[in-house]
Amino acid sequence: MRRLRYSVAATLDGFIADPDGGYDWIIMDEAIDFARTFEEFDTFVMGRKTWEVSAQTDFVQMFGGKEVIVFSRTLQSPPHPGVKLVNTSPVDTVRELKQKPGKDIWLFGGGSLFRTLVDAGLVDTVEVGIMPVLLSQGIQLLPAGDRITGLKLESCETLPKSGIVMLSYSIPPSARPKPGAAS
Repeated sequence: MRRLRYSVAATLDGFIADPDGGYDWIIMDEAIDFARTFEEFDTFVMGRKTWEVSAQTDFVQMFGGKEVIVFSRTLQSPPHPGVKLVNTSPVDTVRELKQKPGKDIWLFGGGSLFRTLVDAGLVDTVEVGIMPVLLSQGIQLLPAGDRITGLKLESCETLPKSGIVMLSYSIPPSARPKPGAAS
């Protein structure tokens, strides 16, 4: 079964974007090989706001040839050629994607979508590049909801030039929230 990986940059105080969705605080470290990282995935899932930010960057070029799914209740047509627009349940869509053959699926940004999918027990790993930045406000890595415990540290790497700490945690099946159950 394919894994759903939430891979995101975050500030030391737990934000993935500033209050306006901006990300100019993210440090670009040459030790991070984005092209190699993108090759680990053949599918990207994101919400409309994340798409709108991504479409204005070089990332849009890296999505080429990969399945890109944007969840939105407001968009009426696909936002870009080759992008699939889904206005139904992200949970059902991702559950189906995980059953198909292929590479891993990147939950590309979006704390709210992360909350929805982790609460449904669908997120397999949480991979966070912790930036040595304090924003004090913005979009949270994970919006309020049930507690999730029992994550297993898979890797931890410090990039000495920038001070970024790359963390990867798996969410074992026993630690995943059971849909409808409070923690």
